[in-house]
Amino acid sequence: MALPPQIDDRLARLGTGVGEVDERFVRGTGPGGQKINKTSSTVWLRHRPTGVEVRCQRERSQAANRELAWRELCEKLEARQRAAAAAIIDERESERRRTRQKSRGQKVRMIETKKHRAKHKSARGRVKDW
Repeated sequence: MALPPQIDDRLARLGTGVGEVDERFVRGTGPGGQKINKTSSTVWLRHRPTGVEVRCQRERSQAANRELAWRELCEKLEARQRAAAAAIIDERESERRRTRQKSRGQKVRMIETKKHRAKHKSARGRVKDW
């Protein structure tokens, strides 16, 4: 069975092929009686490189569940890709903030704190031996 073109396009944008995904049709669970126990309308997808799994049994039709499962898999893979890109940007920003020079105000406050601390420590005096 061929996938809808919009799903093929999404997979291509993600750099993933249909061959990287295991697709199985299994019996569903839950209420539904004899119909759910006899038909394999639940779709189970697993993206081998990432280990992302999707299981869909929302509809009675296997074809409808298949399309919904592929869409959900695409959404999960896109979310992973967005999270990875955001992590790279966050790392870059934290490195930039960590290594930037101090502002004039920060330097003034740091010097004032050091002077205050030195005055506090100099007031202690030396310990006398008896």
